[in-house]
Amino acid sequence: MNQHHESTGPADEQQITLRGPAELADALPYLMGFHPNDSVVMVALHGGRGRFGGRLRLGIPQSPQEWPPVAEQLAECLIKGSERRGERPDAIVIFLCQDPAEGESGSQIMERLRPLAQRLRTACGALDVPVLEALCISDGRYWSYCCPDERCCPTEGNHVALPGTSVMAAAAAYAGIQVRGTLREMEARLAPLNTTAAAEQQRALDSAGAELVPKILDEVGRKDVAKETLGLARRLMKRLKEAPVTVPPTSDINDDRLISHDEAAAVILGLQDRETRDKAAEWMEGPEADSALRLWRALSRRCVAPYEEHAAAPLTLAGWVSWSTGDEPGARVALGLALRVDPGYTFAQLLHEACNQGLDPETLRRCLRGERSARTDRRGHRTDRSTRPRTARPTAARRRKTPPGFARPETATTRRRPRQASPSRRGSRSGR
Repeated sequence: MNQHHESTGPADEQQITLRGPAELADALPYLMGFHPNDSVVMVALHGGRGRFGGRLRLGIPQSPQEWPPVAEQLAECLIKGSERRGERPDAIVIFLCQDPAEGESGSQIMERLRPLAQRLRTACGALDVPVLEALCISDGRYWSYCCPDERCCPTEGNHVALPGTSVMAAAAAYAGIQVRGTLREMEARLAPLNTTAAAEQQRALDSAGAELVPKILDEVGRKDVAKETLGLARRLMKRLKEAPVTVPPTSDINDDRLISHDEAAAVILGLQDRETRDKAAEWMEGPEADSALRLWRALSRRCVAPYEEHAAAPLTLAGWVSWSTGDEPGARVALGLALRVDPGYTFAQLLHEACNQGLDPETLRRCLRGERSARTDRRGHRTDRSTRPRTARPTAARRRKTPPGFARPETATTRRRPRQASPSRRGSRSGR
């Protein structure tokens, strides 16, 4: 079971009136930004007219034994999360989305998931929030778990509207809302390679690990590895930026060809150091953001077995850049995958929670800009001091400047102050 839910804040710009299950089913991809495969989706409604609020997604648990506790957890999460944002839901809409397996029909999916729908309805009702509608979407059709009238909700289901033919599609096109394909397609862009190149990438990671890990564990060597990692990452970003732009999946294939196995391995291993990863996170906006996102996606695909956990760093960076540049659906997918490969990855946990709560990424952007500016100032100050001409004076003359009985103010011990912890430096040096 995927134990990391996804939610978003309320949509507040476009006002669209949806009438009935058909239009609700058609609206789902536009609400989420993608077609949610194999997912439970819950959407909060507010006010007498049912204004859409927070929404939450979770992969459908495979075992029915998990459904009761998961239903209670999801209901509590959506309702309590909405309350923290200032408004308790007046109702909830539930979607269960799952494609049929081979030899299975959409009607069978609907019947198999009926107990889960009932558990979710009961869990929401126990918290005094009614479920207005519960839909199953499978194989291009939808069914209502709430409507018993076969004249409008027949047992064979109703067809979902063709893409681009509904009022929601027209409003979304006018508002510039894009549907980025299916959740499965979005995750595939970040999944490890499964071609013959995977074996070559594993050997490169083995070799890079033998060389770099001892250096990363050494204080002096760690700084050298950090410098080399960031320098190589910048060169790769420049290479990607200069390459012709195409559309997925061709663009991903082209990006993979531009990065050698050894180059990918070196950056992946280098990003396991927390401070190096935090500096790479500064490439989050402007001209750097697009090429950085392409690089992090490509590196995520290079984290082949048995190095899947190493993908937590590039996946988290991909999620952060996506969120920073306004792609919240892409951010939630990448951050969810990061937590799937390493549930304890602190940076991904914090970003995932902040993105789900609808917080503004500008707060973190300001922090990272400040880190970069302070580091640049420190380098400039050191350069100024090293190039400043010194006036030759007799040693005795300098000593007479210090009054008798007083210690000299700038001794070696007083100059070395402990470095203060930064809010962006949480976790261990291993990259948490």
